[in-house]
Amino acid sequence: MLILKLKFLLRDILKYSRNLRKILKVMVGHLILLCRVREQVLRELGFRDIFKKVKDEENAKAISLFVDVVNLNDAIEDEGKRLENLVRGIFAGNIFDLGSAQLAEVFSRDGMSFLASCQNLVSRPWVIDDLDAFKLQWGRKSWKKAIIFVDNSGADIILGILPFARELLRHGTQVVLAANDLPSINDMTYPELVEIISKLKDEHGQLMGVDTSNLLVANSGNDLPVIDLTRVSQELAYLASDADLVILEGMGRGIETNLYAQFKCDSLKIGMVKHQEVAQFLGGRLYDCVFKYN
Repeated sequence: MLILKLKFLLRDILKYSRNLRKILKVMVGHLILLCRVREQVLRELGFRDIFKKVKDEENAKAISLFVDVVNLNDAIEDEGKRLENLVRGIFAGNIFDLGSAQLAEVFSRDGMSFLASCQNLVSRPWVIDDLDAFKLQWGRKSWKKAIIFVDNSGADIILGILPFARELLRHGTQVVLAANDLPSINDMTYPELVEIISKLKDEHGQLMGVDTSNLLVANSGNDLPVIDLTRVSQELAYLASDADLVILEGMGRGIETNLYAQFKCDSLKIGMVKHQEVAQFLGGRLYDCVFKYN
């Protein structure tokens, strides 16, 4: 009798999980459609890159801090602690998001300090926290190629993602940074990222002493603050064909549209929860962190 009840319970769980996946797929589809309609309306009305001035200012500030941030990371001898510090830097940088009304208000009123943001992150364990599992893999294996879907301009890309990508390069991993084709909110675009990396390289083409011959920048073909991975550019699809690590950074790409996306290789979804509704859905706190490793 007990075995029969367990069979019925398992059947109901599987049925519910299948329905939940369908519901999530529909929700993600609606979210992408709403973002696409919004961007189309803005462009038709002449608003093509409405945060360009702010992006340029924040990029310049972040570039001036890049050397100090990298030196702070390099000074950490313990590899696990250095990795965690790099991850915290990604979260701290991801706060610069003008797509969040609350953070946009804070930014316009007080500005943002990258180092203060690193220190003021919510405590672990985060709402999804696979950092310890990732640390174990980091020490055991070296990925051949990583695709990183980047998010915002300013501290996010320059002080968060680029130091992390540099560390991957030091481990012998080829890194492909995938950025938007067209502007959307304060998200990084492909031409902007090419220019920023050019400014950060020294006369030998290195990134703070690290060879960048294995660092590539690709146009993702995307023009939204979220992403539909079935519609990336042909260039990126080709570059990703032999990748063994995919990283989706930011709430739009890593949480709202691809948190439950499944890959044939290792994947990492990393971002800060900046909408109350998303925090409630995940069962976490506002400004909680997601570090999901599969």
